[in-house]
Amino acid sequence: MKILISGASVAGPVLAYWLHRYGFEPTVVERTPAARHGLGGHAVDLYGAAAEVTRRMGCWDTIEAARTQLDSMTVERFGRRPVEVDLSRIYAGISSRHVEILRGELTKVLYDAGRGSAEYLFGDSIASLHDDGEGVDVTFDSGLRRRFDLVIGADGLHSNVRRLVFGSEEELHRPLGGYLAVFSMPDVFGLGNHTLAHFSVGKLVGIYGVHQTGQVRAGFLFRGDLTYDHRDTDQQKALLVKEFGDYGWKVPQLLEHLQPAEDFYFDSIAQVTLESWVSGRVGLVGDAGYCPGPAVGGGTSLAVVAAYILAGELAAARSDLPSGLRNYERIIRPLVDSSRRLSPKVMGTVIPSNALTVRLMPGAAATLAKLPTALQRLIWSQNAVGKVFSSTALPDYSDLLQPESGQPVP
Repeated sequence: MKILISGASVAGPVLAYWLHRYGFEPTVVERTPAARHGLGGHAVDLYGAAAEVTRRMGCWDTIEAARTQLDSMTVERFGRRPVEVDLSRIYAGISSRHVEILRGELTKVLYDAGRGSAEYLFGDSIASLHDDGEGVDVTFDSGLRRRFDLVIGADGLHSNVRRLVFGSEEELHRPLGGYLAVFSMPDVFGLGNHTLAHFSVGKLVGIYGVHQTGQVRAGFLFRGDLTYDHRDTDQQKALLVKEFGDYGWKVPQLLEHLQPAEDFYFDSIAQVTLESWVSGRVGLVGDAGYCPGPAVGGGTSLAVVAAYILAGELAAARSDLPSGLRNYERIIRPLVDSSRRLSPKVMGTVIPSNALTVRLMPGAAATLAKLPTALQRLIWSQNAVGKVFSSTALPDYSDLLQPESGQPVP
């Protein structure tokens, strides 16, 4: 059976890998002209079950070797003493298996893990879809026409498949009132493998080292209500300068490197509120269907786990793929709902809405990191963070795997 996947970032390559392992013929179409190899993007986290999925794919060791190595953070605030936070102990308290990795590196590792398992069509996109109940006729921007048994949108927050089948982006986004901007620049502060953060009401500025390049990433999170074009980088840079131009601290030095930055990323922190991500023989996975909110909802881990489950449920329902889509939706809905509830709480912590949070949060994080790991895990298990990141049990689909030499078998 032939399955088309739109998007080759995180969920797409994971889904393609497992579909191939179950005997399907996956094709991945990606708008960018080549595989997204490199060190671009902001740092993302893999926790618990997501890490286990990559272990079963045989690429966990490669992911661990590529981790950011950012294990400590200094938090600064206006008029207060700096606070040192041991990030490695906090991560260990949340999950026994965790890695922080640049999104670009993760994408490369996942693509490399299954690059021979799928047909990849780079520099193209889906122009139209027609689901006749027995299959889906697809026309691509290039003019190519193909027929597939199923089409899956794994194409992120601004999903093209979602727009074509489920409705306009404006109708399905729920803004959380925040924004994220990230870009690379020289390490003018000598950070090395360290994170430096500055908190104030409604704003967070972070700088962290990228050991592979000797550069740093500058990250900005802030609250607001903006109108902008998500494709207009110049407009987004101007908005960032307007928002932080008089901030002080080290921000003037950071903004000096904004204009020449080629990897600039800017987007709203918004959720996708679509309540069903299945329509006939078309489905959505990852941020395309249920983005919990960039930088605050664990969307990367959620995408990896959901792609694994989607592939397994399609394999289990091989003779009735639409029922496999519905089973996938049913299984992951509790995890999606937990992630959606978690995001506003995390955003309230990382982008403080009041002076009390600015004053108390850094000290609370430093204190938590000093607790025994077992006690930390008990604390995390009682709230949404632990439920989303560390307690998800993966279904076992190993009996559905097709024998293939050189491939790891869980």
